[in-house]
Amino acid sequence: MHPAPKTFELLPGADDSPVILHVPHSARTIPASVRGGILLEDDALEGELDHITDAHTAELAASAAEAAAVRPWRFVNRLSRLVIDPERFPDEREEMLSVGMGAVYTRTTHRAPLRPADFDPGPLIERYFHPYAQAMTEAVADRLAATGRAVIVDVHSYPTARLPYELHGDGPRPPVCLGTDAFHTPPELLARAQAAFAHTGSVGLDSPFSGTYVPLEFYGKEPRVTALMVEIRRDTYMTEPGGPASPGLPRLAAALAALVDAVGD
Repeated sequence: MHPAPKTFELLPGADDSPVILHVPHSARTIPASVRGGILLEDDALEGELDHITDAHTAELAASAAEAAAVRPWRFVNRLSRLVIDPERFPDEREEMLSVGMGAVYTRTTHRAPLRPADFDPGPLIERYFHPYAQAMTEAVADRLAATGRAVIVDVHSYPTARLPYELHGDGPRPPVCLGTDAFHTPPELLARAQAAFAHTGSVGLDSPFSGTYVPLEFYGKEPRVTALMVEIRRDTYMTEPGGPASPGLPRLAAALAALVDAVGD
């Protein structure tokens, strides 16, 4: 009998580090009980995972943590975002519901059916989404208690060419896109990120993806929780879609480590 896969993992950093590297979309694992509710045949599902997974971002965050002067904490999703997407709102606030990509996806990246039209997302939300959100909330609260602040750096990647599901994909697609939040991304955090990634190519803001992740308990309420999303264009560090990492990955990991050091100081 195979053990149940880990759903997420908090990897400890230094006691005095306020930084949490959040890696929500790096995994491809789908439990058998969840796989049964997905319409795609195996080959089509593997293709969808190639497109939707932020491949190698867990390795990127691990390398950055290793290189940083003060080790950051890492919160890593060990299940595919096709199980649940922990960064979506679990209700009508989520704009991606319009393309079938709320907290539980019902459509693919190419807007084809992923789950049946009458699929009930409730059990997946209860089983996977809420425990993830609670654990991330506790991780942030622990950093606040230990250091007086928490800095969430959301580690993502995105495809070079726009995919049909993207709502705002008609703008620039720079090598590095920084997603910001009006409340949780102060100018100094943004400036330090721009400096850290400056040598990796052009750095853009909020295009093709915007915003950043903060647990709802703190969202829009707690200014000591700051956050930034780092979206890395995939051709800069891997073969698309879903292929191996390229020599660009260590360079980007070094830039991420520089950001960790700058904001953790």
